[in-house]
Amino acid sequence: MTGEVYDCVQLDGIYLSGGWCCLIAITRGHPIAWQWCDQEKKVVWAALMNTLPAPRVVVTDGGRGIHAALGECWATTRVQRCLVHVQRNMRTYLTSKPRTDAGKALWALGKQLTRLPEPDDAAKWLVGLNAWHELYGHLTRQRTYRSDDTLAPSWVKPTQTWWYTHANLRKAYRLLQRLAREQTLFTYLDPDLADLQIASTTNWIEGGINAQLRRLLATHRGMTCEHQRRAIEWYLYLHSEHHKAPAKLINPEHYTPNTPRHREPRNEPIGPVEYDIHPTAEEGLWARKGWAGRP
Repeated sequence: MTGEVYDCVQLDGIYLSGGWCCLIAITRGHPIAWQWCDQEKKVVWAALMNTLPAPRVVVTDGGRGIHAALGECWATTRVQRCLVHVQRNMRTYLTSKPRTDAGKALWALGKQLTRLPEPDDAAKWLVGLNAWHELYGHLTRQRTYRSDDTLAPSWVKPTQTWWYTHANLRKAYRLLQRLAREQTLFTYLDPDLADLQIASTTNWIEGGINAQLRRLLATHRGMTCEHQRRAIEWYLYLHSEHHKAPAKLINPEHYTPNTPRHREPRNEPIGPVEYDIHPTAEEGLWARKGWAGRP
């Protein structure tokens, strides 16, 4: 948080068992900012981004709220979507072994995403995506209408009169189509950004930071949620690029902390209790023993 304008920043979040989420920003493998929240959403992503000058490129997995926050806070920043997360989303829709020809062809395009080292390869991939749409695009628009002899899928609402016949195929294609139109798939291959080291995935933050934080929490399992937060903050601080030694964070006033004054015990007034919750014999609420009056 030094005001430095970074070339490339990676963003991601990690969830704790206590319901907290830590949003983290890194560059060159070092944490530069973090923000606590209950879940990923626009307002907290914006709070994190507002602590940093807008970088030239940001690499993100496209989590909830981050797209809106980027447009509001870092409008001039180029975006690179994590290609591994794109592949995971496609596998969720298509499975790793699609049964239809259209699904197989689209999944083959998805698997190529992480194997494109040159701009020409990216251009050929976009041509292939367009060719897929010309051949199978009609399937993404095909509808099924409700009738007495039609078995509706479980995800269809009772009030729906129609649904897309190949819904998952449509979702997978529209994901690639949207990212291609937004030009966030191949930012790392942009010739205008050749002077930067832009990653095509969020592996630096996933494996370099988040994985270590999960290992830290697993090694010291049993910590309270507040203790987990402090442990994560210390890890992020000590692994930041420009951090002070912990001993230098101690100020003179820390050696003489303000201890709370000892409170004198309050003496109860002598005499009969005016109001109490203890059972009394007069009310018939005392603890009974033995057979309790049984014959």
